[in-house]
Amino acid sequence: MKKLMLVLMMLPMLASGQTLEECQQAAESNYPLIQQYGLIEKTTQLTVSNIQKGWLPQVSASAQATYQSDVMAWPDGMKSMLSGMGVDVKGLKKDQYRVGIDLQQTIYDGGVIGSQKRIAREQGKVQTAQNEVNIYNVRRRVNEMYFGLLLLEEQIKLNNDLQTLLAGNERKLESMTKRGTAAESDLQNVKAERLNAIQKATELASQKQMLQRMLSTFCGIEVKGVQKPNINGNANGNENRRPELKALDAQISVLNAQEKALNAALMPKVGVFAQGFYGYPGLNMFEDMMRHKWSLNGIVGARVTWNIGALYTRKNDKAKLQLQRDMTENNREVFLFNNNLEQIQQHENIARYQKLMAQDGDIISLRQSVRKAAESKLAHGIIDVNDLVREINQEHAACVQQSVHEIEMLKEIYDNKYTTNN
Repeated sequence: MKKLMLVLMMLPMLASGQTLEECQQAAESNYPLIQQYGLIEKTTQLTVSNIQKGWLPQVSASAQATYQSDVMAWPDGMKSMLSGMGVDVKGLKKDQYRVGIDLQQTIYDGGVIGSQKRIAREQGKVQTAQNEVNIYNVRRRVNEMYFGLLLLEEQIKLNNDLQTLLAGNERKLESMTKRGTAAESDLQNVKAERLNAIQKATELASQKQMLQRMLSTFCGIEVKGVQKPNINGNANGNENRRPELKALDAQISVLNAQEKALNAALMPKVGVFAQGFYGYPGLNMFEDMMRHKWSLNGIVGARVTWNIGALYTRKNDKAKLQLQRDMTENNREVFLFNNNLEQIQQHENIARYQKLMAQDGDIISLRQSVRKAAESKLAHGIIDVNDLVREINQEHAACVQQSVHEIEMLKEIYDNKYTTNN
């Protein structure tokens, strides 16, 4: 029952066609780049997870076999003395073997791992913001196709009106021809104009079908028609919410995180370690000089390291980060400058179309009066059919011009909304 109610609620919307907002939302959801959001998020999570594993013990295994040209040995005097006491002193062998494991555990890293995680997250936000910029550009393409389709629909309606008007005059001329008050050529002239209108209608319908299929494919839904947007709100929005500005903010955040990482690089590092190996010789050299046997050996300890080499490049590193901030802010200024010029052009175009539309109604009204007068004059034989056809075409051209001005103004308004993301 809920699904049925939802379908019944959507029927009026489907019957009247899609709105511009619905097409834009559908196009953004259908655009392949929308999948990048999930991929970026997963990549960021994996990167942060790998960095976090820096706190896990670092284990390495090794095996080595060496042959030395010389080894540690007893002094000759002591060796003679021990031999006299019946102690066989073999000394170390020149071939030595070792199989071991080293383990290191970081206790305090000065904030390096935390800084790396912050940088990875901020870089993920930069990628997300840039992907949002790419997807936002879809709206402009939808605007172009949507208003192009809207203009074609308006022209088809006006073409139908023209055909109706010509058909009416054609019937009048047929009657006049039968009465002998009009020539057959006059009837054929009007009929030819009606056929031209039909031919134009075929061309418009073909263009509409092509653009409709393109918009449907782009949006991932079947667009059967479009609705004329309402003129609401003020086109002169003050706040600019373009995603490009968010992308620039995200880049600044990465630079701030990298600057904090410079401080972490100066901090001392504390860790513990353990080494164990099985081989010959071991740690007890005297024992191994007496017996040539493999043994287990181990070392545990703590280590504090403080590498002050980062001090040498710290000043230059901070200067480089500041230069990158300045470049990012300069990019912001360039974007806002160009964006402001685009807004000025759009506002001027909107004002121009508003002035033209204020006169379109009067022009159409006058053209209708002239056309009706021409029909009356033709009926009384004052003018010929060519004059009537000319007036009909001029009236139709005035209607088309009004439609073009209205659609172009609407397009400029919504292009301005795109320019400021309002």
